Amino acid sequence: MDPVLVVLALIAMIGLGVPIFLSLGVAGLIGLYMARGSLAFFFAPTSLFGQLNVFEMVALPLFILMGSLLGATPVGANLFQAAVRWLNWLRGSLAISSVGASAMFGAVSGVSLAGVAAVGSIAVPQMLERGYSRTLAAGSVVTAGALAMLIPPSVPFIIYGAVSSVSVADLFIGGIIPGIVLTLALSLYIFLRVTFNPGEAPIAEQRFTWRERFHSLGQIWHAALLVLVVLGSIYTGFATPSEAAGVGALGAFFIAAAVFRSLTWAKLIRILGTTARISGAILLIMGCAKIFGDYLNMVRVPQLLTEALTTSGLPAWAILLAVMMLLVLLGMLVDAVSLIVVTTPVLLPLVEALGYDPLWFGIVLVLNLEIAVVTPPVGLNLYALRGVCPDLSIEEIIRSALPFVAVQFLVLMLFVFFPSLSLWLPGLM
Repeated sequence: MDPVLVVLALIAMIGLGVPIFLSLGVAGLIGLYMARGSLAFFFAPTSLFGQLNVFEMVALPLFILMGSLLGATPVGANLFQAAVRWLNWLRGSLAISSVGASAMFGAVSGVSLAGVAAVGSIAVPQMLERGYSRTLAAGSVVTAGALAMLIPPSVPFIIYGAVSSVSVADLFIGGIIPGIVLTLALSLYIFLRVTFNPGEAPIAEQRFTWRERFHSLGQIWHAALLVLVVLGSIYTGFATPSEAAGVGALGAFFIAAAVFRSLTWAKLIRILGTTARISGAILLIMGCAKIFGDYLNMVRVPQLLTEALTTSGLPAWAILLAVMMLLVLLGMLVDAVSLIVVTTPVLLPLVEALGYDPLWFGIVLVLNLEIAVVTPPVGLNLYALRGVCPDLSIEEIIRSALPFVAVQFLVLMLFVFFPSLSLWLPGLM
């Protein structure tokens, strides 16, 4: 009964509005005390610092800094304008361009909120001005912003790698194919939607010359080169993710300060402060979640769950589908970082017992997070878009996201039932 009481205490604290890191830490400490008495006060700090005292975790604040620096430049707007110039021959080109720009911005930021803010502030007003439906404009941006979580360098992959001991470099490689597939699936949905309902996206009257198209690439080549250098150094083994993150942060600083000249001392101090707050919040959640996870391991909850389900007689696909549905439900209630650090220690032993690769589980877990950040009540992308587009109500944004969430779920099921699709590229490296 002790684990049940501890979980109920955790739920109660979250329900009362206690910060998630404090809820996890206190619940874990209560559980450790119930299991080991006063030794809990030794185990808890050891768990917290043991989780954070890992070299790979250095990449987390550095990639966040890289994204924050580039978010202070016109890179997001330039990516959108370049996509518009190359795709404006398509009906619904602005919405499709939003998806493409969000995917590319995800490759330079790794943070979905930054993508929603950078692309949404430019794309949504343009779409509304040109007669696009409000639901198409909002839905295409708010869901595409989540691509930053899947397309490397991805902050969720760094967190999962730290919790599961799976190679972050392999996770980055594994996220490429799902990221491309999800980008294409969202774009295809938009194309089919406006084809069958032309009133949602008038045909673009403006035409661009090839010179204008190639000129638009000149506004984004430096960001593209930075991504190639950062990811290329990781994939070739020339640098670890942490070392590459340092190069990325330095390159982003150069682009912001020297290329776009958009960095003032006041803005730099504000960016460093924001990076420190975001990184500190994530690391604090991870450390406290490790206390809670170590308690669950101490009382053998993951092992008992694995034994119960593997001996239940249910087929592996049914258990896996139930796990995915559980993750989708939990994603609606807790933030992405907490979902990774709390569920991974519990579910990963079960997934491995069913014969699945931990690398694959990390990829489908992040695909679940793609859905989590655009579903209420904790879908942060919804509120981020509301912040940069105050003309849209939160109810409109939520309704606009639902059809796109269905597309995301279908892509998730594709990679759940065909694991080889996400493991193919890492297998070649």
